[in-house]
Amino acid sequence: MADTIPLRSSATDPPPRKRRRKLSPLVVDARRLAKLLGAGLRTIWTWHAAGKLPAPIRLGGRGVVWRVREVRDWLDAGAPDRETWAALRAGRK
Repeated sequence: MADTIPLRSSATDPPPRKRRRKLSPLVVDARRLAKLLGAGLRTIWTWHAAGKLPAPIRLGGRGVVWRVREVRDWLDAGAPDRETWAALRAGRK
């Protein structure tokens, strides 16, 4: 098979594409937080109103969002209520 002609020349092949690493978001809205926690959207708003989630932040026109890092740390701490979580965070600093 050494005397066969290749269909494409390796000189004309485009260089291989570099795979971009998918970046994880720094903040999530209520819909993505629901997916992250495995809960429904209505449940997220109920928990937020009851003070069971970490305090969200407001970002311009984006509205209410939660910091992903804080949500993960909150889960690692056992998902305490907002007041207990704020006290735990104040004690760490």
